[in-house]
Amino acid sequence: MPNKPAKPRSITPLVLVLLVSLAPVVFALLAYYVPSLGLRPVAENNYGALVQPQRPVPEPAALDLRTLDGKPFDLRSLHGKWVLLSADSGACPESCVKKLFVLRNAHASQGKEVNRLTRVWFITDDKPVSEQILTAYKGTIMVRVDPAKLAAYLAPKATIPAATLADPMWIIDPLSNLMMQFPANADPLKVRSDIKKLLANSRIG
Repeated sequence: MPNKPAKPRSITPLVLVLLVSLAPVVFALLAYYVPSLGLRPVAENNYGALVQPQRPVPEPAALDLRTLDGKPFDLRSLHGKWVLLSADSGACPESCVKKLFVLRNAHASQGKEVNRLTRVWFITDDKPVSEQILTAYKGTIMVRVDPAKLAAYLAPKATIPAATLADPMWIIDPLSNLMMQFPANADPLKVRSDIKKLLANSRIG
């Protein structure tokens, strides 16, 4: 019997191989040239704004910090810790309480990493701090400071130091550099998430 002619081979496998090979190239081109598709990776995904350039903690004389009982305090003594900062009047209005609450809860929620953090409240006047605040935020280091001196460090471009300092919150890294600022009325969950990511990605502190 004569041999039957061989069936032509299907080109489907070849087409599939080519498509698989080209897919990464097509994806990259779409990501680059059509950003509206949302395919381009985001360079930064932190909520807080990075301080550029980072600013080292000043010498003690530059801030002249005093504890509530009048003793001098050196912010550099917290070297090796992630330091969560807020600033406000000793009367601590509702906005001040919210910041203390956000930072306390963000700190407490870090689980086994909790000891890598500490909190500082800069009190920008001589008004007394209520017993209720002292009790509720025990563990927060509370120090008095001249707002102009503090603004020279935290917000050097401020024209009204006390008012400017009352809104944001900040983070100092374990190398004693001011490195992040959170906005006014910051989202507590996003603050906590940023801190968690910093601790997870850092081998210092």
